[in-house]
This record gives sequence, C-alpha cells and structure tokens, in this order.
Amino acid sequence: MTKNNNFDFLRFLFALLVVVSHSYPISGDNERSQWIYQITNGQIVLAQIGLSGFFIISGYFIFQSLERSKDLLDYFKKRFLRLFPALAVVLILSIILVPFVYEGEVSFFKNTAVYTYVPYNLSLFGFQSSIKGIFDTNAYHAINGSLWTIRYEFSLYIAVALLFFFRTQKQLVTFMLLVGFTIFMLLYTFCLNRFGGSSLFGLQGIHVLNLGTFFISGSLLASLQFEKIKHKSIILGISILILVLSLYFNCYDSVKHLVFPIAVLLIGFIPLPFIRTFGKFGDMSYGIYIYSFPIQQTLMYFFKLKTYELLIFSVMISIVFGCLSWHLIEKRALKYKREFILNKEDKEKFDWGKIVNV
Repeated sequence: MTKNNNFDFLRFLFALLVVVSHSYPISGDNERSQWIYQITNGQIVLAQIGLSGFFIISGYFIFQSLERSKDLLDYFKKRFLRLFPALAVVLILSIILVPFVYEGEVSFFKNTAVYTYVPYNLSLFGFQSSIKGIFDTNAYHAINGSLWTIRYEFSLYIAVALLFFFRTQKQLVTFMLLVGFTIFMLLYTFCLNRFGGSSLFGLQGIHVLNLGTFFISGSLLASLQFEKIKHKSIILGISILILVLSLYFNCYDSVKHLVFPIAVLLIGFIPLPFIRTFGKFGDMSYGIYIYSFPIQQTLMYFFKLKTYELLIFSVMISIVFGCLSWHLIEKRALKYKREFILNKEDKEKFDWGKIVNV
C-alpha cells in the first residue's frame, strides 16, 4: 500500500494526544479537568482517543502484514523489529538516567528492582512500572507508565497470527474475525463488570476487551478490503455525526467500537494536501509514545512545572526524541525487516519510501 494517505499524521497525532493527556496526572492535576472530558460529560479523555486510534490502525495494517508474510517466522520477525529495538533503547537510557534522580533508602546498586527493570519490561508480560526511590516525590511514581499497552498489542499480534493457518480461505478468515469482534463487543457491553477486573498473565480484562475490540475491528475491516470502499467522504460524515450524537446523548461507550474504527480509517484513507506527505519526516509516533512519560517525569522532578507548562515542554522534547528514535533506531531496524521479505532482485525494484511502516 502506497503512502497516499494520512496514517503517518494520524499516528503522530494520536501519540501527541497521549502526551497531552498524561500531562494532567503527572503534573498533579486531575485528568478529568481536560476540556474534552468536560464537554463530553466524562465520556472520553485524550489518551483514550489516542490509544483507541493506535489499536485500530495497528489491527488494520498488522492483518495486512500477516497476509504478506511468507510464514509465521517472517511475521514475528517483522513484529519484533518494529517493537523491541526502540523499546530496548528507551529502557537502557532510563536506567542510565535513574541514578541522577534516585532517592532510595538503600544504595542504588543494592536495589534489586534496578536490575529487574530492563528484563522485566523487555519480557512485556513482566511489566515493571517503577523502582522504589525514583520519582517517589512526583505525583506519579512510574518511570514509564506508557509501556503497559505494549504487552496488549503484542498479545493481539499473537492472537491474529492464528489466522495464518486459514489464510487461503479468505471468507473463513473474515467470518472468524466477525465472530471474534462480536464476542468481544458483547462481553465489553454486557459483561464488563464481571470480566473487567479479572486478569491473565498480567493482562487486565477491561483493557483486553476494550483495546482488543478496537484491534479486531481494524483487522476485520482489513479483511473486507475497506480501503476500496466507495463514497468514503459521505460515510465519514455519517460516522462523525453518529459519534457526535452518541456523545450528546451519553451513549458513546455503546457505539464507539462500531463507529470510531470506521471514522479513523476513513480519515486515514482520504488523502489530504500536506498531511498525506507527513511521512517524509519519518514515523515518530512510537518514539514519542515510549519516551514522553520519562521525559515528563524528569521535567516534573527537576522543575515542578504546572500542567500547561509540562504539556508544552514535554510535547516539544518528545517530538525531538521521537524523531531521533525513528532515524537512529527504528528506521535502521526496519531495513532488516525488508531483507526478510525481498530477495536481491526485488530490493532493486522496490521504492520502500512509499510503503506503510507496519
């Protein structure tokens, strides 16, 4: 798929929404004081929009990546190279930073949590948010509270990989995704109180059902080749109207998994001037997402900023780190992904600058 679309910009925007939203609790303010929370009667916050959008787009393009993969090893190599190199670097840099902000009762090098921080978080399912003695005086104590979502995303990568065994039966795959979406939707709508608080392998039921439904919706629409749908602008207008009305009548939670994915993908697939070429700067979204939280915590530790001060400075610094992460780490790692896909002759023919990074 060529980059005649707005998805690079959308991912960038969704990452910034998470940064902006985190500025409130990290600065000691209440996330409910966000303007969008106020005007929607408490139905949404900016981070919710950002995460939902991420999982929708991820579900769509990860499914297409699975279809293009020659085997499961190829598929998981691509997933590994997209997530882990940048994750490993941010974890290592965090450990280098923490001695400068450490105020623990025991010696830094005698604190066992220091040695488990990197391996636990690289394992994803052993997520460790904090180290005793670091940022204890901040309103929020986590070193990198954004990393909790990565284990959910990778779990969904594993789940969708099961469809590989049925890849020759496209109608069956679509049916299986439809069944999965329906089950997740029903469980989220009617059984959230029962299953939302449960956990498995550190995965909380409420997040599995919420983020999982968005991811599956994206994959389902990909299996239906949603990019080929006609009258995109009309359908987008109808979708936005439904979302606005659902917020007005306080029923957004009941329709979001059905309508929001359609709206997000249509916004992505309708090329807009300037925005569609945003990708020429690189895909900074993942870097912004994984670096912004420790950046905000560090700013609060040293400067005790107010909410909007933290918001402005952390957004600017996070964009810089996102850009560096893309050009120095992620982009270079993805070159190995391409080598898994193409032989030497194909490499000479392909213009990888026009391919969506998934």
